[in-house]
Amino acid sequence: MKAKKKAIVCVSNDLVTDNRVAKTCAALQELDYDVVLLGRKRKKSPEMPSRSYDIRRMNLLFDKGPLFYLDLNIRIFFFLIFKRANLIFSNDLDTLPACFLAYLFKPKARIIYDTHELFTEVSELKEHPIKRSIWLRLEKWIFPKLKTVITVNESIAAIYNQKYKVPVHVVRNIPLPYKNQKAQGNHTTLGINEGDFILIIQGSGLNKDRGIEESILSMKYCRDCVLLIVGDGDIIPAAKILVEENNLSSMVKFISRRPYNELMKITQMANLGLLMDKAVNQNHELALPNKLFDYMHAGTPILSNRLKEIEKFIVKYDIGIIIDDVNPPGIAKSIMAFKENHKLQKKLEKNCITAAVNENWLIEKLKLIKAIKE
Repeated sequence: MKAKKKAIVCVSNDLVTDNRVAKTCAALQELDYDVVLLGRKRKKSPEMPSRSYDIRRMNLLFDKGPLFYLDLNIRIFFFLIFKRANLIFSNDLDTLPACFLAYLFKPKARIIYDTHELFTEVSELKEHPIKRSIWLRLEKWIFPKLKTVITVNESIAAIYNQKYKVPVHVVRNIPLPYKNQKAQGNHTTLGINEGDFILIIQGSGLNKDRGIEESILSMKYCRDCVLLIVGDGDIIPAAKILVEENNLSSMVKFISRRPYNELMKITQMANLGLLMDKAVNQNHELALPNKLFDYMHAGTPILSNRLKEIEKFIVKYDIGIIIDDVNPPGIAKSIMAFKENHKLQKKLEKNCITAAVNENWLIEKLKLIKAIKE
């Protein structure tokens, strides 16, 4: 009996809440690949839910910084070298060096690169020119040699195509159809009063320049509102201190990272989803974040800063409100105006549900399957 094709999917995170990678693995299984998902396990990583494919999580010696990336790539390289693989699937630039080097040793294998953002334009690298130059050199060396590249939106695809003259497939990270049960949310489980107007910021990348501090301080100007910050990121410790210093503990609740189904149950309870990313760099300016689609599928209208791809999507389906300035009074003014406008709330909630019928993973994954088959 002929052995099944084997795909090894590599990622630098701890896998638990990376739904794009989970959907990639499921699509590969549909194409009859035997899938191995390789990531890492951190000290505070939750346990992985059971999945229908093999999962390997590496305990690395370092948690961040140059030694982390070196350790990560050495471990991925040797894992790939000693495993049979018909397809190596690299997610983001931080796994690409190891994946590409291993691919060079496997003449019968293919490599697919899925870049979830403009990696070299993130704030963390823009502030460290030497580190950025190293990643840029790696990208410039490898990218033009790739035959199959995927990214998350048209704007980023156009930049990579112009820069490296390589065709780039667009596969957005849109959720599977979600059965919305907005009326069934239980406020008491989250310590929220039944009459509170619920705002939410959620995601696994709650980091600098996401407008989290401004959203917290906007609560000083709001009435009968509570802000849920759901997830993890670099800014969370400072955000908790900011809440304490401004006596906002009754209006701002922190909820640790949750598996996707639990996250969506919380998201569907919210009346308004905040998306306040700042255009501090090209990566933020052109972002199309996962939370945008999660809010939409949960039937939760969106209040967003004016960013190109986000604004285009919100306007297309009329599922939210765009503001020009990310400052606490301005955010609060928009929140309170929306809170008082029940007609607009119902309209945008309905539009979210309608848009989710046309924008979901069952449709979007056909683009991924086409790229894999190519």
